[in-house]
Amino acid sequence: MTKIYGEAETKVTALDNVSFSIKKGEFVLIVGSSGSGKSTLLNMIGLLDKPTQGKVLVDGFDTSNLTDNEISAFRNEKLGFVFQFSNLLADLTVLENVLLPSQIQLDSPTDDKAKEVLEKVGLSDQLFKRANKISGGQAQRAAIARGLVNNPTVVLADEPTGNLDSVTAKNIVELMKRMARDLGQTFIVVTHDRSQFGEVDRIITIKDGRAFEGEYQTEMEVVV
Repeated sequence: MTKIYGEAETKVTALDNVSFSIKKGEFVLIVGSSGSGKSTLLNMIGLLDKPTQGKVLVDGFDTSNLTDNEISAFRNEKLGFVFQFSNLLADLTVLENVLLPSQIQLDSPTDDKAKEVLEKVGLSDQLFKRANKISGGQAQRAAIARGLVNNPTVVLADEPTGNLDSVTAKNIVELMKRMARDLGQTFIVVTHDRSQFGEVDRIITIKDGRAFEGEYQTEMEVVV
């Protein structure tokens, strides 16, 4: 997969022939310096942008020929998102925030499903508090619950600990790993701070738009 922005003198190759596959249930870090292309890669996997060349397969399905409306529906069904900032709506309760993205689905999760996920992330006592009345760590837990409530194939997390103090960040990392282990949930996490995450299933390093398996920038084997 390749992603190019601009033309001629302004041409920038953000991703250069990147190719890999991720197994169900893996907890994978995508690491690299600022501007390396890691967030661009996450946007491609999350169908928030389209590659210039190549394709993205999610759960064995080729997404390259989907229309914009089909992409939105597919993304809402198959993908969960956790960002650096929790992006909760301040005037809604924690429960309402978790349910909000699923409301456009015809078979959207029930209150009971949302409550179950919130219990798993340790927020069963915060369901009816407004989002502006909880701590930063609790807000990020709610964001993780929101990302899990639709039972997505993959949860994509972009710098999920970047806005947290070190103690809270450690707790959020432990929470995500526990969700991966207990639910068999696939996580793909972009981070600039690899040290926060300890042992993970795999690391993919992005450097100058190229992908390398592991932390030592040894060129990875193409598998897809």
